[in-house]
Amino acid sequence: MKLAFSTLGVPGLPLPEVLRLATTHGYHGVELRAHPEEPVHPGLGPAQRADAAAAVRAAGVEVLSLAGYVRVAAPGDDAPVVEEIHGLLGLARDLGAPFVRVFPGADPNGSHAEADATAARRLATAAEYAADLGVRILLETHDSHRTAADAIRVLGLVGHRQVGSLWDVMYTWLGGEQPSETYAALSPYLGYVQVKDIASAQDTTPLPLGAGVLPLAECVEVLSRHGWDGWLCWEYEKRWYEAAPPLSGLLGPGREHLARLLNDSA
Repeated sequence: MKLAFSTLGVPGLPLPEVLRLATTHGYHGVELRAHPEEPVHPGLGPAQRADAAAAVRAAGVEVLSLAGYVRVAAPGDDAPVVEEIHGLLGLARDLGAPFVRVFPGADPNGSHAEADATAARRLATAAEYAADLGVRILLETHDSHRTAADAIRVLGLVGHRQVGSLWDVMYTWLGGEQPSETYAALSPYLGYVQVKDIASAQDTTPLPLGAGVLPLAECVEVLSRHGWDGWLCWEYEKRWYEAAPPLSGLLGPGREHLARLLNDSA
């Protein structure tokens, strides 16, 4: 498996510095948070995109994914949602990223069936454009659809190979799923896996990998046992927890922890 980290852990850091951290600490790739407050986002012009792509190639680091903030199950018109997905897909193509991340984001007080249908319709609409660009759209297990059982209700309706899943281990754990259950449901759709660690269900402040309660060893064991050979991406949510220690000092030990888990499960 290849290892990456998310720029959510180093908010606002210029891309060359992100790439330097990756190469210094032995990560194969990075997940770029594609938000306007970050250096890389869909509002970049052609020259800026070309410069970013050149920096990535020079560093020898892969851009695993663009982590967008589209909420595909949210109420409202379809057109702005699909347009936002298209913007992420175009940027991913320009940077050589194979994936873009989207959220469910359904109204918690609304109809589950209606939210599933809305998300599936929008994702299916964007899927052909994604296929043309060679990029996959991944629905993260998150917010209104935190478990694999939730996510596959949408993915089954879409039925297109360019739309898959992103397994966030925290949310499936919070939803009460065991790693074996999550993998069994998501395996036909799985793009990559986001790992992290927290103190408890009540305290989701990011911790160094291995210092919390999330079943990371079990997740890696399940993936290894089934011969899955994709990406593990450490999402350290420093952006939302300013008091959390800086990610830069944790990247080395974090990579070593993931390497031990991979070695133990081999």
